[in-house]
Amino acid sequence: MNGIEHVNATAGEATRSTGRLRRLSLRIGLSIAGLAALFGAYVGILILSGNFHEVLPGQLYRSAQLSGDRLGAEIDRYKIKTVINLRGENPGKSWYDDEIRATQAHGATHVNFGMSARRDLTPERTQELLTLLKTAEQPILVHCMSGADRTGLASVIFLQQVAGIDEEEAEWQLSPVYGHINLPFLAAYAMDDTWERLEKVIGLDS
Repeated sequence: MNGIEHVNATAGEATRSTGRLRRLSLRIGLSIAGLAALFGAYVGILILSGNFHEVLPGQLYRSAQLSGDRLGAEIDRYKIKTVINLRGENPGKSWYDDEIRATQAHGATHVNFGMSARRDLTPERTQELLTLLKTAEQPILVHCMSGADRTGLASVIFLQQVAGIDEEEAEWQLSPVYGHINLPFLAAYAMDDTWERLEKVIGLDS
């Protein structure tokens, strides 16, 4: 093989390698996009279904924003005594007014604890949430809009700090199972950061 043929063969192999890499990259990209779409559909189904779960029977339940009728039905079904709304006080909003009417009509106490899934809770507010979870009459239903992020944090805190559940088991409440994505570059990771700081304060981080 002369020099020109060698150069052409080498160039051809490089072109084929580049083509294979492009095809592989495309397949990987399509796979990731497919998984993201599936997860998005899963989260959508969770929210549409109310994302309602029994965290600890007779003690704690979690959900997304429920309609007034659905909320009343769950209060009756599980004998819920306290509904903690992590979206904060929103008089005049239909979802909020429906929630107030439902809790009153079904004999549950309604408590507002406004917080954002995109911002870390300050140590003071974290302590307030912990105190609320410790002192609220049980069974408790805690909810936010989607039931994934803020509700996940509250559920982890309750299980570990109120019910004494093992840390690793409690942390499943703040996971993709309930629609929460544990990725540091996403805004909702503020809930994970808040929990990690609390772990240090209470001596769980080692």
